[in-house]
Amino acid sequence: MSRLLLHLISSLAVVCAAAAPALAEAPTGKGRQPLARNVVLVHGGFVDGSGWAPVYKILKKAGYKVSIVQNNTTSLADDVATTRRVLAMQDGPTILVGHSYGGAVITEAGNDTKVVGLVYVCAFALDNGESVQALIKDPPPGAPVPPILPPQDGFLLLDRTKFRAAFAADVSAERAAFLADSQLPWGVGALSGTIREASWRKNSCWYLVTTEDKMIPPPAQEFMAKRARATVVQVKGSHAIYESRPSEVAALIERAARSAR
Repeated sequence: MSRLLLHLISSLAVVCAAAAPALAEAPTGKGRQPLARNVVLVHGGFVDGSGWAPVYKILKKAGYKVSIVQNNTTSLADDVATTRRVLAMQDGPTILVGHSYGGAVITEAGNDTKVVGLVYVCAFALDNGESVQALIKDPPPGAPVPPILPPQDGFLLLDRTKFRAAFAADVSAERAAFLADSQLPWGVGALSGTIREASWRKNSCWYLVTTEDKMIPPPAQEFMAKRARATVVQVKGSHAIYESRPSEVAALIERAARSAR
């Protein structure tokens, strides 16, 4: 995590009282017809799009057209291009959702004219010129350090024996073991990719903070959400919140679909 980000995170406690309205859960607006009927889901590092299945089922049942991006996570530019190809297939206003590293992808890809709202799920809401690598390189004292193994041939994996505790503490042991054994190697090049134009500067956005996250510290999530002027909800859960608490994730996406402008 960069020194600037660390300084800003440490300052968060000072301004939390003033920020409270921004971090509070806004009215759901139930009963309002959704502006956007299209939802595009973008996965993060170490996993693929199949983890979105529980959220996908809820949204499909509610009548949304849902598409899931399958990124290679080899470079940010390639993943943005892949996401834009999926956006090109949408037939109207679209809510773009990103988990973890997927937040970096939607921050750039969200400049597409079909995107009317961004939803960050414990994700990297980067600013112009920032990269994931720059934000995570200097973690603050006491922050959990993800069990990332040394790179092999330019790719990263999490230690399988520590995967559940770090990434998916609130899913079943069997499911966590599967996720650990089916990891999608995360390219070092994807971490170093920088944002050219942060789409949250022009789009409405929402942010789901996971309070038990061991991959991206909750204070870092709160800082990024506040900086992006996002509507924030906090949910007790791990980094795999889209699997462990899919109804809460889907509810935030639906709220975005009703409220985006």
